[in-house]
Amino acid sequence: MKAALDTNILAYAEGVGDKARCKMARVLIEQLPLESVLLPAQTLGELYRVLTGKAKRKAAPARNAILGWADSFEVADSTWTAFQSALDLAVDHDLQMWDALILSVAAENHCRMLLSEDMHNGFTWRGVTVLNPFATPQNPLLASIMKAR
Repeated sequence: MKAALDTNILAYAEGVGDKARCKMARVLIEQLPLESVLLPAQTLGELYRVLTGKAKRKAAPARNAILGWADSFEVADSTWTAFQSALDLAVDHDLQMWDALILSVAAENHCRMLLSEDMHNGFTWRGVTVLNPFATPQNPLLASIMKAR
């Protein structure tokens, strides 16, 4: 079972945000099976913006962080087909365009879940369920991938 990670999970894992969520994000990523994690390329672009903007990191260390994530997990590019689907998601389901693109890429790459704090928790589209990994109780789908490790 594959899980895509949204930008906010990566940002927390990079230490951007409150200490509790940062720690939870690191533990979450450590517990996910490496072969099950997908990073939509859009999330890495957004993470660069967060690291250089909000976190005020210099460009070179931010680039190194992005490349480190790309070295650790599978990265999926955005396709024109994914972009077209994202347009429909944005219009039909009132999602932000770039969030919709992340969800669309996750679906295109056969993910069962998209871990995100920012999207509609529980929303399912094309077999991908958006899950907030910080919600309690933990969603059984997320628990099942964590137990599988």
